[in-house]
Amino acid sequence: MLSYAAPLAGPDDPDAARATARSVNEYTAELVKNRPDRFGHFAALPLPDVDAALAEAVHALDVLHADGVMVLSNAHGRYPGEEAFEPLWAELDARSAVVLVHPTAPTGAPLPQVPPPLADFPYDTTRAALHMTVRGVLRRYPRVKVILPHAGGFLPYAASRFALAAHLPRTATADAPDTVPEVPAAPEDFVTDLRRFYFDTAISPGPATLPCLLAFAAPDHILYGSDYPMLPEDWSTGFDTALDTHPDWKPGQLHAVNRGNAEHLIPRLAYAP
Repeated sequence: MLSYAAPLAGPDDPDAARATARSVNEYTAELVKNRPDRFGHFAALPLPDVDAALAEAVHALDVLHADGVMVLSNAHGRYPGEEAFEPLWAELDARSAVVLVHPTAPTGAPLPQVPPPLADFPYDTTRAALHMTVRGVLRRYPRVKVILPHAGGFLPYAASRFALAAHLPRTATADAPDTVPEVPAAPEDFVTDLRRFYFDTAISPGPATLPCLLAFAAPDHILYGSDYPMLPEDWSTGFDTALDTHPDWKPGQLHAVNRGNAEHLIPRLAYAP
């Protein structure tokens, strides 16, 4: 499943973002057209330009027959739960779309000697997912299926803490008037909302991470992920081996993660040889 998991252009060049999104999406659509048994693709959207993202989503899903869309955890500092993004979520909900939320670096300087993929990427995945949950995005648009890569960052590990902390008193400020959203009435309802997400296994079959993910996520919401070719090939095959040799799989569970859950999420995959 191909996706362009990187910013499309600089923050001050929306025209380039639109052009790059169209170019990337047409290229990947051609690969799928030539080998539909081998490839699928999630179309890139030129956020934070919501009008352009809406137009590209419609074109990608209706004309290019994309299997879903890909958005970054933040678009030049704008997070997916923002009210301005509501028209996009409404359109994707109407189409029961699959949405991959891939991490990128948050705004601001990284920690010295700590590259963004090391800490900032899982942090930003978690931040985006919490923003969407606190803002009630998946409650309002329940037909959208949102995938979080890399086991959801820190989400499974800290879900109970997040659910409790979401109910602490907060105060809106002049520059952040929407910091007092409506959250679920009870912490367990907040956890239920967090479990609406799908999670992939890219870089995550470690001896601590995988059991945590399996304990938290709904069994049919765990999907295989590789992060290839962003990682060295031997890393990817090593993670595959760790996934295959995990000692605590229940009957049929590994097949569901490797393929079965994806077939339910994207039914056309069930017919690929």
